[in-house]
Amino acid sequence: MADGPRSGPWYRPVGNEEAVFQHAYAARLALLLKGPTGCGKSRFVEAMAARVGRPLVTVACNDETSAADLVGRWLVKGGDTLWQDGPVTRAVRTGAILYLDEIAEAREDVIVVLHPLSDYRRRLYIDRNDEELQATPEFMMVVSFNPSTRQRFVALEFGYPPADVEAEIVQTESGAAAGVARGLVAYAAKVRALEELALAETVSTRLLVTAGQLIAGGLAPRAACQVAIVQPLTDDETAARTLQDLADLTF
Repeated sequence: MADGPRSGPWYRPVGNEEAVFQHAYAARLALLLKGPTGCGKSRFVEAMAARVGRPLVTVACNDETSAADLVGRWLVKGGDTLWQDGPVTRAVRTGAILYLDEIAEAREDVIVVLHPLSDYRRRLYIDRNDEELQATPEFMMVVSFNPSTRQRFVALEFGYPPADVEAEIVQTESGAAAGVARGLVAYAAKVRALEELALAETVSTRLLVTAGQLIAGGLAPRAACQVAIVQPLTDDETAARTLQDLADLTF
């Protein structure tokens, strides 16, 4: 399959994820992305939506996200009752790429609504509006991991890229010098290996880019690691001290 023009947000492929996306898109298949926070899933979807030339509708799901939030609801305006499409309905109508980020956090009624849209039917049933929409060929649904729906999707697993690739990403995205980018990636590797700290989340590529931006802007590397990595990761004094000591050793 020929690649499209490289437009839109910059994305550095790590494996065959771009080819898998394009094949899934051509086959009208829903796509499931798995991977830790900040490893590039959202940027990947943004870049691929631009590659296939379709608008992107992104929904950040949480435990309060309901089916009505996504599909739409009736509103009263000036004495009139008007139907307002939700983001999923808008994406289906316009043939957009729909990205439901962290869908595992959404309520169960959301999953029920998405089932007929994620399989061969590619249909959205809108009970409140007594309407059934058939997705256009251009429409594609991409979601993050959800165990209850994983068998309905082609799946791509994301992780942190190899050190040389991650350094390239950090350097390109942050504008930091190559040596700084390599140092940040080396620091991240040390932190990710510290399982004994029991951090809820570890150092993401996104955090490294933020630290790199601060350093490129003139902030000292140790201070950048403190405010962009250590403090966002933990409030525990002992863990924070350990993370900062590693940063001081690296820079």
